[in-house]
Amino acid sequence: MNRNFEDWLKTFRNSINDYDYYTDFAKIHENAARLKPEIFLLNSLVGSKNIERDFENLLAKYPACLKAIPILLAVRAEEIFCRDVNYRFDKQNLSVEQYKFFMRATGLFDLLENHIVANLYDYVTGVEVGLDSNGRKNRGGHQMEKLVEKFLIEAGVKYFKEMYLADVEKIFGVDLSAISAEGTSTKRFDFVVKNFETVFGLETNFYASGGSKLNETARSYKMIAEESKNIRGFKFVWITDGNGWKSARKNLKETFLVLDTLYNIKNLEDGIFRELFK
Repeated sequence: MNRNFEDWLKTFRNSINDYDYYTDFAKIHENAARLKPEIFLLNSLVGSKNIERDFENLLAKYPACLKAIPILLAVRAEEIFCRDVNYRFDKQNLSVEQYKFFMRATGLFDLLENHIVANLYDYVTGVEVGLDSNGRKNRGGHQMEKLVEKFLIEAGVKYFKEMYLADVEKIFGVDLSAISAEGTSTKRFDFVVKNFETVFGLETNFYASGGSKLNETARSYKMIAEESKNIRGFKFVWITDGNGWKSARKNLKETFLVLDTLYNIKNLEDGIFRELFK
């Protein structure tokens, strides 16, 4: 099949983001709910006229309220180090005075005392939204995997997810030493498909924006493509997309020219899996 790189690149997508990509509200509400009782205990300090005394009394009666303090600082941890002091929040390991110093020094007493927030549970929900934004990178990668998996299912093929090279060799009896650095590599394929004659190792990714990572990826997969050509009974497949590649087109083109099983989403929509795995 004759393929033109520039025509192929023109079919790349801006985004594959689904509606749940931006914020995972189910996870956010679950995380906040875990600390709901402790958050409500600390909420009693909002607007306090004598917050240090009230905090001391609260800690004496309900020491479990400590558990909710780290998330007020957008930290998911049971201990926090400040200079040479180790503060534990799963259990009290320091004096009340030391915890009062922590609350003062970090600004939490000011946050609570001066009504900067009115409701701590709403505040924590907002903190969780901010922390969840860090998970978008992982969700982006998983979205491409989910998309490719959908086309594998539609093609009606049996596939395996996230298989290490050593497992592929053991299960299917193929020698991948040419691409595994003589068995020392810990690399794994996103998907593995086996038809009557060939084992296919699939890698998937999507890059909405450019960067040095793309050139590194293209060079790495070009090397795998070249090294795997002489492996009997094995074929390397790379499915990628995203307009980030337009800034790294040179390296992608070099891989395109040596890897005839380099595909994008448009190729999947056109039924390439049915043709490849028949």
